[in-house]
Amino acid sequence: MAAPTKKNPPFVSPPVSTETVQPAVPSTRAHVYITTPLYYVNAEPHLGSAYTIIICDTIARFHRQRGAETFFLTGTDEHGDKIAQAAEAAGESPKAYADRISDAFRHTWEACGLEYDRFIRTTDADHVRTVREILQQVHDAGDIYFSKYGGLYCTGCERFYTEKELVEGKCPDHRTTPDWIEEENYFFRMSKYQERLVAVLNEDPDLVRPERYRNEVLAMLREPLEDLCISRPKARLTWGIELPFDDRFVTYVWFDALINYVTAVRELGPERFAALWPAANHFIAKDILKPHAVFWPTMLMAAGLPLFQHLNVHGYWTVNGEKMSKSLGNVVRPLEMKARYGMDAFRYVLLRESVFGLDADFREDAMVTRINADLANNLGNLVSRTLSMQQRYFGGVVQPLADPRPEDDDLRATFAAAAAEVEEHVGELMLARALEAIWRAADHANKYIVETAPFTLAKDPAALPRVGTILHNLLETLRVTAQLAAPFIPETAQRIRELLRLPEGALAVPGPQWGDAFPAGHVVAPPVALFPRIE
Repeated sequence: MAAPTKKNPPFVSPPVSTETVQPAVPSTRAHVYITTPLYYVNAEPHLGSAYTIIICDTIARFHRQRGAETFFLTGTDEHGDKIAQAAEAAGESPKAYADRISDAFRHTWEACGLEYDRFIRTTDADHVRTVREILQQVHDAGDIYFSKYGGLYCTGCERFYTEKELVEGKCPDHRTTPDWIEEENYFFRMSKYQERLVAVLNEDPDLVRPERYRNEVLAMLREPLEDLCISRPKARLTWGIELPFDDRFVTYVWFDALINYVTAVRELGPERFAALWPAANHFIAKDILKPHAVFWPTMLMAAGLPLFQHLNVHGYWTVNGEKMSKSLGNVVRPLEMKARYGMDAFRYVLLRESVFGLDADFREDAMVTRINADLANNLGNLVSRTLSMQQRYFGGVVQPLADPRPEDDDLRATFAAAAAEVEEHVGELMLARALEAIWRAADHANKYIVETAPFTLAKDPAALPRVGTILHNLLETLRVTAQLAAPFIPETAQRIRELLRLPEGALAVPGPQWGDAFPAGHVVAPPVALFPRIE
């Protein structure tokens, strides 16, 4: 073995309470830390990666709207065999290739209007430093050792498989036969933490959610947990973070990439780290469950850090019932959907047509149907009818609330109930049900127009005060709808706010009491078509 290289200073984790913070509803949280997985730069952004980050963006907006300190992290994973091979195939250096694809992700997410707080790359200097410091600490504690190992290695997964994990002798994900590789490497004593991890999963049933994925992890842990190979010899791979204690090896991609979650908030300083880390919510697709639910918590245990608050796992998207692939020509690209339908329409359909944790199927014809029914006919029609009548009967000037009737109270109660449902459902990651609650309230407002018939009452000058009250109530429904929908369809919510000529910040939660946002004499704008019907 080569002489050990100079050690970095030990990683010292800031003091963090190990007490689990699990409030009843998200709006009570003072601190929220939300992460996407780091997207691997062997492919450009598509429906699957867009879905994860749109969920995270929605939940981050939800918490910010309620005044919580929210840190939202995304980025790219850039080391490993697959990247080195892809770069070679493209005739580029690994760094140049990673720069190009990482820029494609950053450009796509910015063009989609996603509001993350940091875009981290595993090639960032602060991340490299944190990985090396944690490796050194775990090594010094005796949880990393050197050994010879032979095993079945899948380059696509960048991991060794046991015979039991293979399906008919092939990788279960890539359907390829793994290569037998025998070499000397460093290993993390992951098996040392197996019983502790099982105990944590049993004590905290919400650590991994939905429950089906916790059960899947517990099933994995019924078998003896092998130690994790955490290095690759430079003789085979040079594209990675060099081990701090042996310069002949680079770090295994998962022991590198997962640590990004710590790097990002550690760089904010000890106080913010201590506040945000216990509130960490990781969002991933189910294909990377084992690294996040087994490798990652045992790594944290070895590093002396508390575990994340939740690991939230969603299902796959198919396209017209088939797996998405370049060969089938059915890859759904977020910027193409934005150009065709608008980003809010794309966001709405992904969130409305999926149940978190289950697989979902994307069909463009169904997307058009949903846009026409929910966005054009329901919400768009409500905005257009209300503002049109406000212009026609009062020149856009808001009238006083007067002569309240039972139907007015019922309308207000419907929106109050919708607000309560949204709080509950977002806390449970039931985003589709939260949207259902909002749209049921909007549908009630459209029915309120039919039942109160302001267009008929306006023919009688003596009934104009009642018409003014009806329209004032309808303006409130637009404000509250925009407020509730803002995390899900942020551009549309802001357009409604602008049409109502309300100030910046008017959609914060909690907002004004019903009736207080529009003093008599306030002037709203003429209507515009928020979602023109798609033929």
